[in-house]
Amino acid sequence: QVQLVESGGGLVQAGGSLRLSCAAAGSIFSINNMGWYRQAPGKQRELVAAVTSLRITNYADSVKGRFAISRDNAKNTVYLQMNSLKPEDTAVYYCNADLTTVVFTTTHRRNYWGQGTQVTVSS
Repeated sequence: QVQLVESGGGLVQAGGSLRLSCAAAGSIFSINNMGWYRQAPGKQRELVAAVTSLRITNYADSVKGRFAISRDNAKNTVYLQMNSLKPEDTAVYYCNADLTTVVFTTTHRRNYWGQGTQVTVSS
């Protein structure tokens, strides 16, 4: 059983900053890619940023230069620092992790999602 627990969402004015955190807990053997996605009302879920186990990062064009993703492998946690926020960044943000769990002597690799955290940017 694995849980991704997100925190850090909220309401902020345009130009402000927020930091999202996502901690993975459970019988985790290893974590591969971790990332953040977002879904605005009436829109499809989209990738915001991702980071590999080697800390190679990837960003959506719309957030490049404003957002920064990082991870702490010792804490099984991924962060998203969001600066210069815009009203169009308003969405529910979801943490995603591609990880391997271990049950007795068997490993299982699959994708997990967090419950989502609301980010609202007012103009």
